Amino acid sequence: MPCVTPEQLTGRYSRIVLAVKAHATETAMTQLLPDLHDDKYVLSAQNGLNERVGSARTMGAFVNYGADWICPGRILFCNRGAVVVGEVDGSPRHRTTEMHRLLQIFAPEAVLTQDIFAYRWGKLGYSAMLFATALTPDSMQANSADPARAPALIAFAREVMQTAVAEGVNPKPFNGFEPRAFLPGAADTAALQGLADLAFFNSKTAKTHTGIYRDLAVRKRKTEADPQVGAVANIAAGHGIDTPALIRLVELIHDIEDGRRDISAKTFHELTKVLT
Repeated sequence: MPCVTPEQLTGRYSRIVLAVKAHATETAMTQLLPDLHDDKYVLSAQNGLNERVGSARTMGAFVNYGADWICPGRILFCNRGAVVVGEVDGSPRHRTTEMHRLLQIFAPEAVLTQDIFAYRWGKLGYSAMLFATALTPDSMQANSADPARAPALIAFAREVMQTAVAEGVNPKPFNGFEPRAFLPGAADTAALQGLADLAFFNSKTAKTHTGIYRDLAVRKRKTEADPQVGAVANIAAGHGIDTPALIRLVELIHDIEDGRRDISAKTFHELTKVLT
């Protein structure tokens, strides 16, 4: 498809698919809103909770397929994964049905939902674990399959799921991630099985490492740690929920971003100190 930079874009559009990193949302929306018809919408196809222009002009999406930016105009599509679309206020609308039809061209099993935040919060739990894998040079699969790393990975998902429950959300499962295994009161055996399921799912993708790892190790740029992991910690604090694992994870990501720590197993195991 023809590609242009924002300053080259002309015309006005009925829908904009926003696919930037969470911390680029404000800048992208400032650039793109003048090109959006007043009564039309933005589809937030991002990780995190990034809706910015109100429910009337925003549609939510959840994506979990793997992809890597290789260079301008070249994207590695790594595997099939969940694709879900729904209105942020949960209302059924004709435009949502139409967007679902369009997404099915790319993802035939795409889901239309009236509870998009159930999927968003599920991905936040999974993403917290993925951020932790980026502290090491090992693959997502290797991290999920390492018994020594299991306590920290489980702690992240549990803190996110506890926060989701406090928000009144019932997170939905997808692609090997079962939120119920990490809900308050769930058995350790369920959580360990959850990690095994994720390791199996990630064994079948060409994407061995997360985009977070690529930001740190390859592209040498800031990650989405603050608007994703940090945002959950802030929401949890508003409910009086302690999230020591999430807070420490953000600190360690910042240490790597700023050159104070290396990507290593040693850095990952700094996380275990908050669990003892």
